[in-house]
Amino acid sequence: MWQLKVRDINDKLYETLKFLAKQKRRSVSQIVARMIESYLATQHRQTPETLAESFLNLTGARTDEKDADDVIADIRSRRKNSKRFERADGLFD
Repeated sequence: MWQLKVRDINDKLYETLKFLAKQKRRSVSQIVARMIESYLATQHRQTPETLAESFLNLTGARTDEKDADDVIADIRSRRKNSKRFERADGLFD
């Protein structure tokens, strides 16, 4: 059986893993191996479409049917006017 070393785990994460291991009467290695197995099993069940959906959800991508001009108008209408970045040379006009 292969061995895997994981370095630079912060103390809080390691303490949480130790707590879970103690609770389930397992070693930290067994707990981590189960977590990895569970994660990989979940990922393999996802199709490219669901992975793409997950990515778009994480990025906050728009899901409505607006065209680019409507999206730009919407963004501009939500902006607040501020003189914070005004300069004499008009750099931020």
